[in-house]
Amino acid sequence: MPLTVGTAGHVDHGKTWLVRALTGKDTDRLRQERERGISIELGYAPLALPDGRTVSLVDVPGHERFVRTMVAGATGIDLFLLVVDANEGARPQTHEHLAILRLLGIDRGVVAVTKADAVEAGALELARSEAAELVPGAPVVAVSARTGSGVDDLRAALGRAAERVDRSREVQARARLYVDRVFTLRGIGTVVTGTLWSGSVGRGDRLLVEPAGVEARVRSVQVHDRDVERADAGQRVALNLTGVDRTRITRGSAIVEPGAFPRSYRLDVALEPTGEIPAAVTLHHGTSQIPARVHRREDGSAQLRLAAPIVAAAGDRFVLRTDTTVGGGVVLDPAPARTPSRQISEPVAAPPPPRPVTVDAQAATEADASLEVAGYEPLAVDRAIAEHLEREGRAVRVGDGLAVGRAAYDRARAIAVEECERAGSITLARFRDLLGTSRRPAQLLLERFDADGVTRRVGDARVLRRSARQ
Repeated sequence: MPLTVGTAGHVDHGKTWLVRALTGKDTDRLRQERERGISIELGYAPLALPDGRTVSLVDVPGHERFVRTMVAGATGIDLFLLVVDANEGARPQTHEHLAILRLLGIDRGVVAVTKADAVEAGALELARSEAAELVPGAPVVAVSARTGSGVDDLRAALGRAAERVDRSREVQARARLYVDRVFTLRGIGTVVTGTLWSGSVGRGDRLLVEPAGVEARVRSVQVHDRDVERADAGQRVALNLTGVDRTRITRGSAIVEPGAFPRSYRLDVALEPTGEIPAAVTLHHGTSQIPARVHRREDGSAQLRLAAPIVAAAGDRFVLRTDTTVGGGVVLDPAPARTPSRQISEPVAAPPPPRPVTVDAQAATEADASLEVAGYEPLAVDRAIAEHLEREGRAVRVGDGLAVGRAAYDRARAIAVEECERAGSITLARFRDLLGTSRRPAQLLLERFDADGVTRRVGDARVLRRSARQ
């Protein structure tokens, strides 16, 4: 059965190199991507599994500036390939990508601990253990794209995960594809690409381009650069369309079976907050990004009122973002009437945090002493103990399950502020040298300074925020 696998993970953790090792294809096709060494756009490649099946693999950007592109790539995938650097561990975009996958209902996949050749055996085992905690139940495979170690094991793990996916319902549904690329080829005409969400598409089919409402005919169908008579749900598809002008199609357009799906400016939804959902958000559905207003009904359901029309179906998953991901949910009605509702005047709050857990005083004292000895080096601390020490002003959490002592944090903060005041900014490399540490502690501390409103990232450097200067 056709399936699509999507990568996820922080920038520079080796997603594109790993895709190249698995498939033999470099998915960074843009000049800017190769010059800067990061993925900016979605990349695609066929992946051969050990049992002879071929699945589609979508490589997404990991940089925080391109999370919107990541969401577009994640919609429609069946399995995730979460990539975590063995030396750095989980980073901010690791966690945001995981949250997006959960909101989209993508709960099957494999975790790859990359750059396994660059760390010692003990550190690699620790990285594997930490990766296993990110997605309980998902297999974890240590790999090196440079040496090829573990690549076959990873391919086998993806094959086993693929065996548990059932797309039979989507295959039997009516055709629906969300466009992620559209272009014109000389002598061929308009071509669109995307993951076929449901149904099948074949040569000669007449389809509707939404929300433009224009009918088009399928001249030819390709799956990974090969002509096919018909493509099925779960495959990466390129359609050569006739009867429609290139300008009527954009990323986010839906190519659907005529009469199968409504076009609407409203969606009735069940919300799943991950943070506070404000009244004004951006809706990510399929490959589209649409400004929306959140309205809540008296019965507790919500209605999204959109700045542009959308094509959706009941049961579709979506993501809501502002500057970051704030939640998502499930479509209940894709074309509801505009019924009386009250607009949210206060944010939709995430479930309240659990009440503080009583911790063992002796364990807290020992953790405090260890943090003091460790200095700038973050240590893994039990979450309840870390929260307890942070409330008492004795520790600062700087990563998932990691903390530093308060005194070390204050010293590091003073060093960063002083350097910014002297030089105007501070880079990760400069901060690392000033602290006399490795890259990872310096990065964790800088990210915490960003979160605390001390610094703001500008390109590859940090500058002081106005409040910190004052």
